[in-house]
Amino acid sequence: MRLTIIGCSGSFPGPDSPASCYLVEEEGFRLLLDLGSGALGTLQRHASLYEIDAVCLSHLHPDHCLDMTGYWVARTYAPDSPYPRIPVHGPPGTAGRLARAQGVSGEEEMTGAFDFPELRPGPLEIGPFRLTLAHMNHPVETFGFRIEAGGRALAYSADTGESAALVDLARGADVMLSEASFTDGPDLPEGLHLTARQAAEHASRAGAGQLILTHLVPWNDRDRSRDEAAAAFGGPLTLATSGLVVDLG
Repeated sequence: MRLTIIGCSGSFPGPDSPASCYLVEEEGFRLLLDLGSGALGTLQRHASLYEIDAVCLSHLHPDHCLDMTGYWVARTYAPDSPYPRIPVHGPPGTAGRLARAQGVSGEEEMTGAFDFPELRPGPLEIGPFRLTLAHMNHPVETFGFRIEAGGRALAYSADTGESAALVDLARGADVMLSEASFTDGPDLPEGLHLTARQAAEHASRAGAGQLILTHLVPWNDRDRSRDEAAAAFGGPLTLATSGLVVDLG
């Protein structure tokens, strides 16, 4: 299983990265986790837009789903279009949310390019991947993912505040890809995002083999995020960058 970081900037694109998007590959199957603002262009450095097999949207905030509108255009109006529909797994209401963002008359127009199976907590199979989903601690319905294939496991937090469900998803995972939007400080909002230290504490409790911090907000000091996480997690620790490739084995 191979993970490629397409975008890792938190909340909005930064100068060096688009917002959240991750490409997971196994046996030639390409699964996208999120397609946030700015990610569609960078994705094309790593994969053809017409060779993506499925998409999972963790939630419907723009920094995790907005570039689905451009992707709809690419699959609908390219010179050799239309392309076959692919599944876009998302929370209830995904088709309508994207239709409103695109400005089309109704969600049925989106279904010309995509099918929209709804995500639910529990197990899910997509291509060669066995997924486990759980609700995260975020103001809108948000799913975290455990993705297993070839004897390896990747856990993805999506956006979340502190969450026992995230620890369960990441239990013994080879890689935990966790948001780290905040650095330590007073009066941080609850139920919104993790600090780098909190992300590391979740990884430690889960016994994850490696921690990759993502959803890094552009105004934060990356070195500070790394240092705060390193104080709470003793394993391999990486700060996500656009273009980073991780082979899980």
